[in-house]
Amino acid sequence: MGCSKRRKAKTDKPGFGQAKPALDRRFLDMTPEQVAALMERVDASMVPEDAAYLRGMAATVRCLEEEIKTKGTSIRRLRALAFGASTETTRKLFPDKANGKGKPKEAKEPKEPKPGHGPKGSKAFPMAVRVKVPHATLRTGDCCPECPKGRLYPKSQPAVMVRIVGMSPLHAKVIEREVLRCNGCGESFTAAHPEEAGSQQKYDETVPAMISLFRFGTGMPYSRFSRFLLNLGIPLPTTTMSDLVMNAADLLDPALDELMRWAAQGELIYQDDTVMKILDRPDLRKDGKKARKGVYTTGLISQFGTNRVALFITGTQHAGENLADLLKLRMADLAKPIQMCDALAANTCKNLDTIVAHCLAHARRKFVEVVDRFPEECRHLLEVLKEIYKNDAVSKDMSPPERLRFHQEHSGKLMADLEEWLQGQFRERLVEPNSGLGKAIAYMLNHWQGLTLFLREPGAPLDNNQIERGLKRAIMHRKNSLFYKTQEGARVGDLYMSLIHSAELNGVNPFEYLVALLRNHAFVEENPEEWMPWNYQETLAGISQ
Repeated sequence: MGCSKRRKAKTDKPGFGQAKPALDRRFLDMTPEQVAALMERVDASMVPEDAAYLRGMAATVRCLEEEIKTKGTSIRRLRALAFGASTETTRKLFPDKANGKGKPKEAKEPKEPKPGHGPKGSKAFPMAVRVKVPHATLRTGDCCPECPKGRLYPKSQPAVMVRIVGMSPLHAKVIEREVLRCNGCGESFTAAHPEEAGSQQKYDETVPAMISLFRFGTGMPYSRFSRFLLNLGIPLPTTTMSDLVMNAADLLDPALDELMRWAAQGELIYQDDTVMKILDRPDLRKDGKKARKGVYTTGLISQFGTNRVALFITGTQHAGENLADLLKLRMADLAKPIQMCDALAANTCKNLDTIVAHCLAHARRKFVEVVDRFPEECRHLLEVLKEIYKNDAVSKDMSPPERLRFHQEHSGKLMADLEEWLQGQFRERLVEPNSGLGKAIAYMLNHWQGLTLFLREPGAPLDNNQIERGLKRAIMHRKNSLFYKTQEGARVGDLYMSLIHSAELNGVNPFEYLVALLRNHAFVEENPEEWMPWNYQETLAGISQ
């Protein structure tokens, strides 16, 4: 008869039959003061890079905690907050209606692709070198080689082939001039600099233009671009890049000043801002003065007729304060401009004298965030706004007065019925005011006048999406470089972003525009109004004649 082994006696020493106590994995509820004290200890005991990571993690946890505590927060909103919203279109939010719920899917006929899709033709390459190749053996008027009766004539459309060749963004040319020395007197004679080599300066004007286009046009940091060039056989240190860009910025200041003066005269101004970071903040080190700690990049797009100007301003001021400073340059005899923005208080200022329009897309997004819990109510509103946007797409090529009349005729009744429906949700007690849907309805009703300005003012847009897309340039810089080191660096970044995006808005090649400004900086300083994106090519043609 067997017997079991005697169990060893437990001891108080860890490691002798006793496992080490496991870490407490419960969630901790910490006050803001406790979090601040923890971050101070982290800064004192860890390297700055690791401390920055922990600060980011703590900020993420606090943000998620606040969202979870908010009444009505949905998984969709948390997912969009963490990873970004994948789509907000009605067709994707309600696929059952788009496909016909309960009905078998019918085979759809293939549709013609929309303009801009598919292979690009030769007209899509305006800066390409065009080579005309004549026929090797035949000429116009010759007899046809197939039938002796006919004569050959040129067709209006040649046989076109587009050939695309890759190349380095920067090219280096080594010029070796022969040097002859007399063996009698010792005098040296150097060959003349060839004219086809261009200027005798080491860096051509195209170099800072290309570097700034990569840096502030695509968000590529200097270090990454330097490694890229090194792989292509062009060793260019980051300090050299920075010096070239900073020195070129001084030559571009007159053009930016003229852009700001012109933007102040606009009929319609889009505005918004996004957070930014500047490391060196001397204003925070002044004793006895409370300085605003937040840093923002304000984006402004001013439209006057068919011309548009984009401005980026980085500093401690909000979008409303920056717009108020810009409008100080506005001529007194002009009418009030339309100011398109969302309903944040930071977008307005007591010194502003504008006609305020609010963004319909921001109001719509608040219903998208609660569509999972209130599908039918949100579907009704989204379907109405879908028709409004369809009307706006139809009227996009109309003049402002014609567009206003079209919206009044086709969108006025829809918006009036929608307002009555929104008010009825509260009046008939169909929606709890403190719910997610109630807050979305309250936001829309509180800003109804600004949201429906397109029904009363010619030229008033529906939303602020244009500057939202423009601010992605500053956001790309923030994601790739994280911060500006100094306020001067932020000013230079704003200058290049403003010139690059203004050129894009007016259908101009931004690289060619920057090169033209740098090569003709003396003329730009004398008459900057002649060097705007929409008229600089005419000025260049006049100089070359």
